[in-house]
Amino acid sequence: MSSTSTEERILAALEEDAQASYADIAESAGVSKPTVRKYIKQLEESGVIVGYSADVDPKKLTGQSIAMVGIDVESERYVEATRALKGLDSIETLYTSSGDHMLMAEVRADDGDAVGDVISDEILAIDGVTAAHPSFLQERLK
Repeated sequence: MSSTSTEERILAALEEDAQASYADIAESAGVSKPTVRKYIKQLEESGVIVGYSADVDPKKLTGQSIAMVGIDVESERYVEATRALKGLDSIETLYTSSGDHMLMAEVRADDGDAVGDVISDEILAIDGVTAAHPSFLQERLK
């Protein structure tokens, strides 16, 4: 048996395939289906698992561009700006970041021009947002 915890093995199986059945996860993690069900319920209730999603290869999308947008915010306006960014339908996901930018947002739009419009008309229009730097995703490699 692996030295990783049951929870870690179950999460690893889910991260590998979010659509895996309890039976498949149980087999992968080396536990029973009721154990998988119990752990997943606990992880969902505690907020560790916040949702399930599909991985998308941006190159294979037709008529849609995906950009990761680094966003900088004035520290005294961080809470309000973050709340406003979370409310934008054009932002698919929003992360805090310890890298070059305070926040990273996944933006999906019809094309590069539409992503630019989201940045200029929505993101930069939020009080406290000082900069937004897009990086367009091109091809999923793994």
